Amino acid sequence: MFDINFYMKLDELLGSLCAEQKYSIDEVYCMLEDIRSKNPIIYNIETTNRCNMKCKMCPRTTMMSRDIADINYETFINVINQVEPHTKDEWEKWVKFCKNKYGINENEMSENHFFLYIIPRIIQLHGYGDPLLDKNMSNYIKALNKRGFYSYFSCNPANINLDKTFEMMESGLDYIKYSIESVDDAEHKKIRGEASNFNKSFNDIKEVIKFKEKANIKTEIIITMLDLNRKNQKEDYKKLRNAFNDLDVYIYLKSEDCQWYRKDYHGTKSIHWSEICKHPWMSMTVKSNGEATMCMEDFNNEIILGDVNNQSLKDIWNGENYSKFRKQHLRASDNIKCVKQCDMSLIGDCYKIN
Repeated sequence: MFDINFYMKLDELLGSLCAEQKYSIDEVYCMLEDIRSKNPIIYNIETTNRCNMKCKMCPRTTMMSRDIADINYETFINVINQVEPHTKDEWEKWVKFCKNKYGINENEMSENHFFLYIIPRIIQLHGYGDPLLDKNMSNYIKALNKRGFYSYFSCNPANINLDKTFEMMESGLDYIKYSIESVDDAEHKKIRGEASNFNKSFNDIKEVIKFKEKANIKTEIIITMLDLNRKNQKEDYKKLRNAFNDLDVYIYLKSEDCQWYRKDYHGTKSIHWSEICKHPWMSMTVKSNGEATMCMEDFNNEIILGDVNNQSLKDIWNGENYSKFRKQHLRASDNIKCVKQCDMSLIGDCYKIN
């Protein structure tokens, strides 16, 4: 989830700011404090950072050095009990905003539809690990469902265990995304490592779809391929669409994030990666060891804003560390990870703030 009310208010505020005018940090900071909710909203909870893949485009493969951990079950429950889902009225206002600003309707199927109509309402259960390796995932889904939250995670289909997947779906899983990079097994292994494949994954996903239809379960099955700027990317994606052509899936080509990590930056078609970063004001990320970090992209937990094991979300969200972090985004000049290792622009990159 993210704070859709802040998102809409910020859009209005930025529309009133002049890119040529100079603003003080205190001035802009106060403007943002006025529209920021003092109640936190959780974007994602990384329940585990375990992963058996060796994806060439993932910083986890070569740069992540933090310890492997699974979130404590009691910690997870404590976290979700401190936040609330969006109300029906809030969501209706958001839908109208998305249609007016972006021209994207509720019934589309695309990368930006996914960002606007699915991400804002779910609590994401992945970070730098594969949720299919988390033995408690069904219990987490049940807990979210009981609290009125939508649940979602992205995973590697090579790790599908059909019995466990069926259990998660029966527990109320709303969305599951399978990442597939090629219809050719050899090419897939080049991209995601020897543990990955296409053919077995494809057959398992078909079994998941059959189970959904037979049991009349609501889980939406999402298929994505990352646009890695490969020579045969368009052809491979066309083959992937053809493979799933008659099956009940939501499928799209996804812009690559973390392109700072690559030598061939090739741009993005994503609204999320094209706009100013709003995360310090609209969402909180909790990692598998209970640390609250700058966002889901902080693979090594380098900017720690609190610890949910011994602090309330509200104290962290309104605390000194977050205040300092927000001001660093306004300066966009401090030597922080957001400047060095992210594709998104900071507010201080786009406006004269000092």
